[in-house]
Amino acid sequence: MQVAKKPSGISMDPTNMAAESAAGKMLAETMSLPIPYEMVRQLGACNTVVVFSMSGCCMCTVAKRLLFGLGVGPTIIELDEHVAGPDIQAVLYELAVDGQQPIPAVFVGGKFLGGVETLMAWHINGTLVPLLKDSGALWL
Repeated sequence: MQVAKKPSGISMDPTNMAAESAAGKMLAETMSLPIPYEMVRQLGACNTVVVFSMSGCCMCTVAKRLLFGLGVGPTIIELDEHVAGPDIQAVLYELAVDGQQPIPAVFVGGKFLGGVETLMAWHINGTLVPLLKDSGALWL
């Protein structure tokens, strides 16, 4: 079953609206994507555990499997499949500590934990599970 679209006579295209009126211009500006830094901050703050990853990266797979193995269901952002992936990756390069690989980038409880080296170090020294429990990512 198909539903026919009924022309309304009013253009909902933000670019046309911007050309037609000042109110349309304001709407078009507010509909633009947020800056990459804000996207990273918002994703990290709104999700308990976030992993910024690349789909073909073996270290990203290690980080994801470790978290899944612990019973955590992280939000995974595959940067090579995301529209703003290169811009987000540039932000992650700025957040990475000197010498660390920025991908995968792991956020826990809204805070930047680090890359796979940091994640593994926290797991080995026994501080990762309590951190995940405190953030609400683990209940047991």
